Parts: sequence; structure tokens; C-alpha cells
Amino acid sequence: MRGLELYLLGRRLMKIGERAIEPSHFHELPASVRTVMIDVFEHPDSSVSEITARTGFPQSHVSASVARLREAGVLLTTTDPGDRRRTLVRQAPDVPARAAKFLKSTVDDAVAESLGLDDPSEVVELLEKLAELVVTSQQLPDSRR
Repeated sequence: MRGLELYLLGRRLMKIGERAIEPSHFHELPASVRTVMIDVFEHPDSSVSEITARTGFPQSHVSASVARLREAGVLLTTTDPGDRRRTLVRQAPDVPARAAKFLKSTVDDAVAESLGLDDPSEVVELLEKLAELVVTSQQLPDSRR
């Protein structure tokens, strides 16, 4: 598999995942803002410059996205006690509870529909392999992700 093929597969999987999430404000956000939000969820207490480096977005866009998500009550910002010039960003503490109702849905139907699979055992087998990949990728150091 080539890098481009893997990248396109990742984009397709993201779209399947988005379809599987029940409609919420998440769907109303531009993909770039969702990317900033997810980066913060994965890397709490990051500075705007660290988020910028990981996402590849301009710092002005990351700052605007953080401000938008802070106003929506999704993110919190604090001043870095070690360097008062830096702002640290993390998810608001009530976000997991608010999001829990949207996490009840599974991707089984969306995957089956996207791939044209009728056999539930094929879907289960495929999702088990994807779950293994997720676990493996989470165990890699950040520099290898």
C-alpha cells in the first residue's frame, strides 16, 4: 500500500465515523476546527504553538478555533504557570458527559453500508482488525504517529 492510498483510506474512515455519530454540533463545525478540537482532546494542556505544529494549520486559525471552541464551552484555556506568555488549552471537564449520549451509536451499520457488506460477521471481523490497529497506533510514541 502506498502512502496516498493509506491517507485516502483514513479520510474515508473519518467520513464513515462522522456518519455514525448522531447529529450534533460536532457536525456543524468545519473539519479544520474539529481537527483542532480532537488534537486538544488527545494532547491536553498544549500551547497554541504546539497545536499549530501538530495540525499544520496557521497559528491564527488555531487561535480562532480555540476561541470558538472555548466560547462553545468545549475547551478551557489557562495561563502557563511556567511561562506566563503561553496559553494552555484543554477540554472542558463536562465534555465527556455531554458527549456520552452521542457515543452510544456504533459504526457497524455505517461500515456495512459503505462497503456493501451484508454479512454481520464480516463487519465484526473488519471492525476487530480496525480496533487492533487503533490500539497499536495508540501505543506508538507521538513521533511515530
